[in-house]
Amino acid sequence: MAADSDKLRIDKYLWAIRIFKTRSLATEACKAGRVKLNGQSVKPSAVVKMGDTYHIQKGVEKKVVKVTGLLDKRVDAKTAAGFYEDLTPVEDTYGFKAAFNAPVLKRDRGTGRPTKKERREIDGLQSDWWEEDD
Repeated sequence: MAADSDKLRIDKYLWAIRIFKTRSLATEACKAGRVKLNGQSVKPSAVVKMGDTYHIQKGVEKKVVKVTGLLDKRVDAKTAAGFYEDLTPVEDTYGFKAAFNAPVLKRDRGTGRPTKKERREIDGLQSDWWEEDD
């Protein structure tokens, strides 16, 4: 745990609280402008202060994290959770996961293979679903 007088880099902090898997990924995210403080991109060497709120984007996932404690060494997830407050809105938390879920058509067990007519109906349902996304 870092003392309040120590200077803690944002890339090291994001790695320590397990937002990013490696410190180099955290550094790259900062350099690419995907870590913001008050709407401004931060450099990897920016100093973290208590109470700061960071907006972080990892691919399609977006997180809002408030600093509640300074942590300079990577620890287990339960301990790390005590050093930040996740302020991510619920719609951002689960919204991106829906993009990866495609509808799965299931048939009752033991009904056998679909007939030609049933197959055409299944194909029609699938083509309707794909056309809605376009």
